[in-house]
Amino acid sequence: MQEGRRGEQVAHAHKIELTPNNVQAGYLARACGTARFAYNWALAEWKAQYTAGGKPNEAALRKQLNAIKRKHFPWMLEVTKCAPQLAIKALGVAFKNFFNHTARYPKFHKKGIHESFSVSNDHFSVHGKKLRIPKLTPIRMTEAFRFEGKLLSATISRTADRWFVSIVCEVSDLPQTADASCAIGVDLGVKNLTTFSDGTKNPALKPYKKQMDRLRRLSRSLSRKQKGSKNRAKAKVKLARFHARIRSVRKDALHKLTTKLVRNYGIIGIEDLNVKGMTKNHLLRSRPAKVERPLPLQCLGQRSRQGGLLTPTNCLDASVEDKLHNAHDQRNPHLPNSRR
Repeated sequence: MQEGRRGEQVAHAHKIELTPNNVQAGYLARACGTARFAYNWALAEWKAQYTAGGKPNEAALRKQLNAIKRKHFPWMLEVTKCAPQLAIKALGVAFKNFFNHTARYPKFHKKGIHESFSVSNDHFSVHGKKLRIPKLTPIRMTEAFRFEGKLLSATISRTADRWFVSIVCEVSDLPQTADASCAIGVDLGVKNLTTFSDGTKNPALKPYKKQMDRLRRLSRSLSRKQKGSKNRAKAKVKLARFHARIRSVRKDALHKLTTKLVRNYGIIGIEDLNVKGMTKNHLLRSRPAKVERPLPLQCLGQRSRQGGLLTPTNCLDASVEDKLHNAHDQRNPHLPNSRR
């Protein structure tokens, strides 16, 4: 997360893996459950009040929950108060995005999917490789926090059986940008992840396709386990680890690629693919998702804002001459999908 320009305050997020013991992992799991319950409770209340003709808002819902939680939900007191409060705040942001037509109507959160909770800057502290949050002993981190500045918030999340903390810090300095006279065009594709205007090609990794046999084996193993058994829980964790590794391989390649672009070029023109339209083609339906198509735009956008570069814009495809049939810009109907 990087926002702002040179000379302004910029928010940096540093994601670090945690190594909690069994007691600490239990606390983090309960905090995630509390945040999920508060979010779903607030969403149900929002719907009920709106149906009754009221005008609900997240501030009123937070006060309402504080008034009844000691009597009706005493188990909420076992974790930090930020877990339910910031979850309801997140619901308010979700409805704001919905009313601004930038997101869909909020949905109820399910157990075991994107589990996380947040704490405000006055309810956590970082000392070396230790993270302190209320009602819990210090949690060990795999590395020290790398930025210096005002701490804004922390979000603790679980991926498979691993815990992470994303700490947002406000800093005032930015790294030096590349030479503004250096420009390059980037074309996103299916066979190649990117093709630069100088002819350099970066083939798509497609780790999902390479590990398809292993995915089938893990999925088949999970489906054969009895629901509610410990063996099914173990198989579920193995499958979650597999998906987490595929996600990490994709992100690692994309972050390295976009960092290289921003450090070497001051002006970057990038093609903005219509991924939603591509998924309607039965021949390309699975490919854009498997090579993580939207992420290059997201990663490059963050780094360009950080370095003060020209933000990515729509540009003509670098291989457009292959896709046009003649000078009248008629599309080539015989172009194979491997060259699109």
